[in-house]
Amino acid sequence: MKPRTSSFAEGPTLFGDLDEAQPVAVSSDRLPSYITDHRKRLRERFLTGGAEAMPDYELLELILFRALPRQDVKPLARRLLDVFGSFGHVLAAPPARLTEVTGVGEAVVQELKIVEAAAQRLARSRVLQRPVLSSWQALLDYCHTAMAHRPTEQFRVLFLDRKNLLIADEEQARGTVDHVPVYPREVVKRALELDASALILVHNHPSGDPTPSQADIAMTDQIRHAAEALGLVLHDHLVIGKGRELSFRAEGLL
Repeated sequence: MKPRTSSFAEGPTLFGDLDEAQPVAVSSDRLPSYITDHRKRLRERFLTGGAEAMPDYELLELILFRALPRQDVKPLARRLLDVFGSFGHVLAAPPARLTEVTGVGEAVVQELKIVEAAAQRLARSRVLQRPVLSSWQALLDYCHTAMAHRPTEQFRVLFLDRKNLLIADEEQARGTVDHVPVYPREVVKRALELDASALILVHNHPSGDPTPSQADIAMTDQIRHAAEALGLVLHDHLVIGKGRELSFRAEGLL
């Protein structure tokens, strides 16, 4: 028989037939009833109880439904969690690492990365063009969403205007699991290009422990001195760990 195909445009509801987004080959016209019933139950539970009503592997199954519309995805959801450790780490995993997991192809990677991007954009919208210092928890939530689950270190700079509104959030460097190269001159130069008045530095520790290293402290001090020489204010340096963060200012390091 010919492969059954469908398109995104044909799907009528949020969790209805949208998982038919890609052409797939099937051996019959219908899914086995146990898979159909299981998917229906998960969708209903999500719509009535929200994400809090579901463990991580079931929430992951909902994402995988779209990518793999013709198979039981529970084993793959559990396998991904076993490999990466948590829902957040699955979403943040690099595509190359994801495809090392049996059963993960381009469609699965695409769905996971769409959800990751949506989560980051939502968190970022809660701090963009708002006074950052009075929306501190929203800022911390955004930083955790964007960085806490990354497998390598990333250094970002949040550039603020005179009213402490966030005008730019830019990645300055990526590194290894325990080091990221940072050039204070480039940070200050970019602040001047953006006509920023203040900065917040942010980087993550993939180990999960946000305790700053001596190199972190020295680099922060260099940026602070360079910024002050040009009339810029360094409000804070945040180190993002797993489930918690460290503020240089709160710790008396700034």
